[in-house]
Amino acid sequence: MSTAEGGVVAPGPGEPVAVAPATHGVPDAHGKAGFWTLALGSVGVVYGDIGTSPLYAFREALATAKEDGVIEAVEVYGVVSLILWALILIVTAKYVALVLRMDNNGEGGTLSLMALARKATGGSFVILGLGILGAALFYGDAMITPAISVLSAVEGLKLVTPAFTPYTLPITIVILVGMFLVQSHGTARVASFFGPIMVVFFLSIAAAGLPHILDEPGIFWALNPYYGLRYLASHGHAALIALGAVFLAVTGAEALFADLGHFGRRPIQRAWLFLVFPCLALNYLGQGALVLHNPETAENPFFLMVPEWGLLPLVLLATAATVIAGQANITGAFSLSRQAVQLGLLPRLEIRHTSETHSGQIYLPQINSLLLVGVLILVLAFRSSTAIASAYGIAVTGTMLITGTLAFIVARQVWGWSLLRTTLVIVPFLFIELCFLGANLLKVLEGGYVPLLLAAFLVLVMGTWIKGTRILFEKTRKTDVPLDELVGMLERSPPHRVKGTAVFLTSDPTTAPSALLHNLKHNKVLHERNVVLTIRSLDTPRASPEERITIEQLAGPFWRVEMMFGYMEMPNIPRALGHLRKHGFKFDIMGTSFFLSRRSIRPALKSSMPIWQDKLFIALARSATDATDFFQIPTGRVVEVGTQVTV
Repeated sequence: MSTAEGGVVAPGPGEPVAVAPATHGVPDAHGKAGFWTLALGSVGVVYGDIGTSPLYAFREALATAKEDGVIEAVEVYGVVSLILWALILIVTAKYVALVLRMDNNGEGGTLSLMALARKATGGSFVILGLGILGAALFYGDAMITPAISVLSAVEGLKLVTPAFTPYTLPITIVILVGMFLVQSHGTARVASFFGPIMVVFFLSIAAAGLPHILDEPGIFWALNPYYGLRYLASHGHAALIALGAVFLAVTGAEALFADLGHFGRRPIQRAWLFLVFPCLALNYLGQGALVLHNPETAENPFFLMVPEWGLLPLVLLATAATVIAGQANITGAFSLSRQAVQLGLLPRLEIRHTSETHSGQIYLPQINSLLLVGVLILVLAFRSSTAIASAYGIAVTGTMLITGTLAFIVARQVWGWSLLRTTLVIVPFLFIELCFLGANLLKVLEGGYVPLLLAAFLVLVMGTWIKGTRILFEKTRKTDVPLDELVGMLERSPPHRVKGTAVFLTSDPTTAPSALLHNLKHNKVLHERNVVLTIRSLDTPRASPEERITIEQLAGPFWRVEMMFGYMEMPNIPRALGHLRKHGFKFDIMGTSFFLSRRSIRPALKSSMPIWQDKLFIALARSATDATDFFQIPTGRVVEVGTQVTV
């Protein structure tokens, strides 16, 4: 597979082919779809995670106060104030107002921001490391979010009747398994329902909070940040633990940026300002007012806000909302995985398109299976949303810190902000998130180790893949034959010619592909047209038509072709080769053979990596999906040449 370095993708273990990235959203869809249609869609996809946070965030933040006995008004005001100002500062000010503007040609997300920052700094490996860590932490978030969201919603059934208590876990597992099993069918059929369901959910939770606010209008004092700061100053260690739970209210903020390519900046911003934030604020104020009036409701204030007749409908609506929230994270993990493959951070994975019109709707069987296993392990190990909450915050705060750091670099290097301005605008956000991270690190032994271990493992996997592909590339370079030298030799002593076109894929256009050398050695023939093809990955989401393909005719029957793909594009080699006709090159897919090198990797006696890392790299290489499918080459037109190499 491949390693991205300076915009050029190095060869992979299965074949010496550069990899190009894939499409996350719907290119050029923003101008065609109505503004409010996009805004409605963003409510369903972007805000599913943050929208379900009221189910557990306020409850968990009050848990430490409850352990001390009676919950006092100062604690209620303090927690509500901290939650509201976390939403204002982290979500509204940082993401909605600032980070959403840092798009990479319309695309967002940690890896997109990393590509933008790397391009501006000349390909810094430190920034690459930040991107890898951010991606690794996101996978932890993608596992924990479905587990805690669905489990917290199903736990509401216990309030309908205690008879449901023994069945909470089985029902949660059934819902989660069903959620992952339907992924292969794609989200096209159900996506149109996400927005309306989440709009009903947001309006319902706002309506649930209003009566309690009217009963206790003094809860509006929580809008004053003084009460939040006073709570932190007066409650010491307990307040720090509560701060970690307060952060649960802003989990999902990364989705605003990650799904930028789906909906565009303005629809996401309007949806937050005019619907999502007002409804969340009313609900948190309502939960605070309810606990002020009746402290015993702190056990589960979200569901106890509604009268008994409304409890079951709210549980069902909340369950639907959590499934949507989980769906959004799973889809995000698919998109992130495809970006990671295209940027050379992971082996090539099988990617299935589930929609003929929306290229961002994809299904990755391997990632889906791994996520399902991880989610079920979490549910069975922690058994309650309260226990899982301890593991939640670290993954999200880590990702947010990385996003903030990359945003600092982009503001300085891309936007050209002065150091003073950049520091004054972005460093306060980093300080707040460091405080949240410190609070969440107190829960490492209670479950916070889960995302840390997962992130460490994924960083190891990505680092091993990058290092192994680099070693493999350097070893093969030592035995490479310069392409120009080979062409000259064949001109002086031409072999037998056969009709048709041969396409040889290689990562280095200056050297002869190994498949070409083996074809000459064993078959002793040369096609009448021979294309040495290199695929390169750009630091932009998509390649422009002008830079998509370049062609150079060498001596004799040889052409050197380079194709450019953005990191959000899915490479389709036959379709791209069709553009060669504009350059006067006769291309007919039925008269073309594609020669690929399939490498069998063995550990070397003296390797640059420890033996365990050698074996990990070889296992990753074997897990890579077939190059024919990945590059969308017709299977009947492929000739694979096997070679054995050591690493």
